[in-house]
This record gives sequence, structure tokens and C-alpha cells, in this order.
Amino acid sequence: MTVTIKDVARMAEVSISTVSRVINDSKPVSPEARRRVLKAIEELGYKPNEVARSLVTKKSNIIGIIVDDIGSSYVAQIIRGVEEVGRMYNYDLLLCSSYGDKESELRFAQLLMQKQVAGIIIVSEILNNDVLSFLDMSRIPFVYLNKYYNVLESPNVSINNREASDKVMKHLIEEGHKRIAYVTQEKDVELTIEKHKLEAYREWMGNIGGDPMVFEVDGHEMEDGYDLGNRIVERLLEERITAVYCCEDEIAIGLINYLYDHNIKVPEDISVVGYGDITLASYFRPMLTTIKEPYYDIGAVSIRRILKVLQGEKVEEQTIVLPVQLIVRDSCASPSK
Repeated sequence: MTVTIKDVARMAEVSISTVSRVINDSKPVSPEARRRVLKAIEELGYKPNEVARSLVTKKSNIIGIIVDDIGSSYVAQIIRGVEEVGRMYNYDLLLCSSYGDKESELRFAQLLMQKQVAGIIIVSEILNNDVLSFLDMSRIPFVYLNKYYNVLESPNVSINNREASDKVMKHLIEEGHKRIAYVTQEKDVELTIEKHKLEAYREWMGNIGGDPMVFEVDGHEMEDGYDLGNRIVERLLEERITAVYCCEDEIAIGLINYLYDHNIKVPEDISVVGYGDITLASYFRPMLTTIKEPYYDIGAVSIRRILKVLQGEKVEEQTIVLPVQLIVRDSCASPSK
């Protein structure tokens, strides 16, 4: 039989309201009464009804998280970071997947508010101003993580993409590359992190007296990288390009597959660099040289930021910037003479 709050009150010889005050820490209770209530809870193994408790306190130990696609490897790493830190502080997750639909993101944000979650983390690949406006007005602690778009006006956790591109270009140039191409997304460049990566690429090419060679893709999947090879491989060979810096790991891996299918060796004939350090980057052959986006840490820091707000700590910075790391593997080498 399920133990109820009445059973606890009966054993502790106090009123039900006194037990409620102890559980919710809502009003003062004498030390002796508190001791008896806690002892009764322990002996009976009483578990408070969290839903009912949240209705009374207007608070819950639940963090809502809305993701673009739970099947994405980087999303899984972010969730793991959120979940492991949340568990340390006795917070659970309520997970929703929007699949990139703006209306779904907003609907889930409204649903999570109705569930009285303590905070919300959004992991998105689209720019949804309606959701941002809703969260700003709701006054609930939230963090907005966007893989592509700049959201500097909202609480977020990221890396310095300009610095990351600097590291890639510095490494390629030190390896002896001068004919370097860059693959970017064709959509909303001025609004996305691509703006900062492109700026760094163009500046470094200018520093070595080289002409920027920018190729655009409409997508960020491996097949988009493979299709890119079909469009540009002839130009790569004609212009004696020795290295291709791709804006996403998936595109880099797709391009390497195309090159392999057409007897162009990586890195012997051409070097390829990615961005993100997805799980496949270290398993694919040749293993991919890439910028590490610390997805686990991004998730962990995001929930930690929310918990600081909930605990009344002052959080001044909107953007928390994590260290940048270039992972050097097998897909990049000095150009052949």
C-alpha cells in the first residue's frame, strides 16, 4: 500500500500541514516537530508527490529541454551533459523534440511552462524569435543553444568561432598550404556563426597573398558534402587546391567519401579539415582533423547556469565562452611537392 502524507502525520503526531511545511520548507516548524516528521518519512519510506508539490510551491525539480532532433549525435552529447549535472543536484529532465519546426518549439515551450519546470534549455538549428520573445516574457531561467545562428542577446553557451577558424588556418598555413578552399553554408551567412569563420578565413588568405576560394552548400549532412565533391572536384584539381576547410564535420566526411570514390587520396593528394568533432570524426578513416565543439560541456555549463539563477546567484554574462581546441588527426598533412 502506498504511504501517504496522512501516515507520516499520524506517526510523527503532527498535523498534515506541519508535514507539508517540512517537505516544502515553506514555513517555520519547531526543531522537535521537524525531527519527528523527518524520522517518520525515513521509517515509512514516504515519497512526496512531485506534481502536487509543484502546484503548491510553484516550483519543480524538473528542467525542460527542447531539442531539434534527439537522433543527432551532438544533441545526445549536450543532453548527457545536462542530465549528469542535473542528477547531481536532484533535477530531472522533461525532453521534447521539435524536428526543426518553429510552431513545435513554441508549443513545447508553452507546455513546459504549464508543467512549471524550473528552467528551459533549447537546442536548435533554426532562428525562432517567437520562442525567444516568449521565454523573455516568462521570466523563467533559460539557455538558448543554437548550432548555427548567433543568439548573443539571449543566455547561451558557445565557443569563439573566430578564434576557432584562426586555429584552423594557422595550422594549415604552418603545414605549408597556400591554396586553401573554404566550404560554407549558403543561407543567412550574416546571421550565423559562418560570418566569423569566413572573416577569419579571408583575413588569413589575405595575409599569405592568396585568393579566397569559397564554395557554398545548402545543407549540413554527409550527402551534401558528397554532392559538393561532384560540383567542385574539377576546380580543386585545376586550381591546384591543396586543402579544403569545411564548416561542418558531416560535410567534410561526405567530401572525403567522394574523393575516395574518385581515387583522390586524403591527405596525400588533398587535406580536409572539419568543424565540430562529432563522434564519427574519430572513427572515420582517415580520422578527421577538426575543431572540437565541446557539446557535453556546453550542456553541463547550460544547466549549471540555470541552477545558479535558481539559487539566487548573479550571472552577469549572457554568453559563456568555452575554450577552443583544434584536434589534429590524419586527414591533414603537408602538401606534396
